[in-house]
Amino acid sequence: MEQFANPISEQVREVVEAVVEALRVPKPDELSPSAASSSFEAEALRAEIIRAGRKLWERQYVDGNGGNISCRLGTKYVLCTPTMMSKRDLEPADICLSDLDGNIVAGDRLRTSELLLHLEIYRANPRARAVVHCHPPYATAFSLTGTAPPIGLISEYEIFIGPAALAHYETPGTHAFAETVLPFVQNHNTILLANHGVVCWSDTVTHAEWLTEILESYCKTYLIAKQIGKPLTHIPEDKIQEILALKRKLGFPDARMEPLAATDAANPPVNPELKKLVRQVVSRLEER
Repeated sequence: MEQFANPISEQVREVVEAVVEALRVPKPDELSPSAASSSFEAEALRAEIIRAGRKLWERQYVDGNGGNISCRLGTKYVLCTPTMMSKRDLEPADICLSDLDGNIVAGDRLRTSELLLHLEIYRANPRARAVVHCHPPYATAFSLTGTAPPIGLISEYEIFIGPAALAHYETPGTHAFAETVLPFVQNHNTILLANHGVVCWSDTVTHAEWLTEILESYCKTYLIAKQIGKPLTHIPEDKIQEILALKRKLGFPDARMEPLAATDAANPPVNPELKKLVRQVVSRLEER
């Protein structure tokens, strides 16, 4: 059977390549800022940012105009929430398009001053494609004490987050504030900001928002457990090692492991550009 497998595979490959080329949409990097801002991918990402913003507001992780959300659009641009707007009230036209220097290149609203924090994360870690910053009460309470929540208690928290970092305090919106996360952004996807809140990065806006939920639920559960008055039971160390092995396979960072760039070079995460292309092809086939 093997003698027939290669010709068939080659034919399938040629057909797929022909379809992809016929439906090819220019990458955002190939477009002007205004064209990139109105592209199919930008529209989808705006919708995802709006959904995440409403979830943050509904869960009371932000109040007033607090919090901010951003995501990468290609390699040259970043979509971000504007300043002085509740995350409950966002509309597509409110989402700004910025370059990697923080200059607004499309959109009518002013960007959040804390976009500088997001940009430092993107520059320091190419695996970060989306960033969510907010102020969930239980997690932020830990930041007020200068401590991160303890680890080794709930398996889901260990898998998705593990040790959370704690960045020292600087005035929000400043370059000094943005740079406080740099020592941690490679090995931590979740960072407490002293006397301020939390920031999480991931491959998508939705996944970064999930991390805030996981962190906040964990902090709340831990504080409830402490009130019971009984000693807490920790996950055995050999089981923690099993969790770390799973995290390596999933491509999640953890300060207890070697950096992913070094240990997982042979098994890189799925290329986000490939995922984008698949979504575009499927969408346009459905339209036809």
